[in-house]
Amino acid sequence: MFGTSTQLPGLAPDLTVTDRAGWAPTAHLANGALDDLLESARRRWNAQPHAAAALAWKAYTYWLALPAVLGWASARRVPLLTGQDVLMHFRDPRPLITIGMRQETPVAVLPSDPLALSGDSRIRVVADEPALLEELRRSLLDDHLDPMLDAIHRRVRLGKRTLLGSLSSGVAYGVLRSADVLPGSSAETIDTLLTALGIADLIELVPDRAGRLDVQRKTCCLAFTLPQPKVCKGCCIKP
Repeated sequence: MFGTSTQLPGLAPDLTVTDRAGWAPTAHLANGALDDLLESARRRWNAQPHAAAALAWKAYTYWLALPAVLGWASARRVPLLTGQDVLMHFRDPRPLITIGMRQETPVAVLPSDPLALSGDSRIRVVADEPALLEELRRSLLDDHLDPMLDAIHRRVRLGKRTLLGSLSSGVAYGVLRSADVLPGSSAETIDTLLTALGIADLIELVPDRAGRLDVQRKTCCLAFTLPQPKVCKGCCIKP
């Protein structure tokens, strides 16, 4: 959907890492490697520590969540993006961080999916759609982002609601930007995903001037605190 084979800065080609030399599990972001991410954000935006952390989290969670969000929305196939299965490096100066998935990353599917009978060891068959959404939440939030969120919270004075607001808006934007190639109602897809993740109350879907759905946030990513202030579209802070 996003042309990953053209090597978008910040993503491994085709999302998967074939040679793991120089890559590390993103689980390290819950400890010492988080300092590298926050320092990269501080330099990029010349930001104060709390703003650098908020913007780093916003960028990281958007790209991280996309494979699971769009996998579920397009095919009911969910790559299980735990901190051990997602890899990272900081060698490329263009993006904040480069991430990719291990080739062995498990994918959860429904019993009706043809992959369920493939015999592939990476395929995990779950009972139904609620179980599939639970796997999405467990791998993405409980096993991956929650430990990272706690680590950020220990380093800077940032509320968890502020950070989770960026995850909520990132999931919504991911669906809306792919609406032309996704089946079903974008609003229903977003509501289902955000409810499963427990963050549905942090955004609202509103019509823009052309009548298309847009995201209205209830929290702020703190971009307005930068030396060159920015008020993002859909921010809860009005110019």
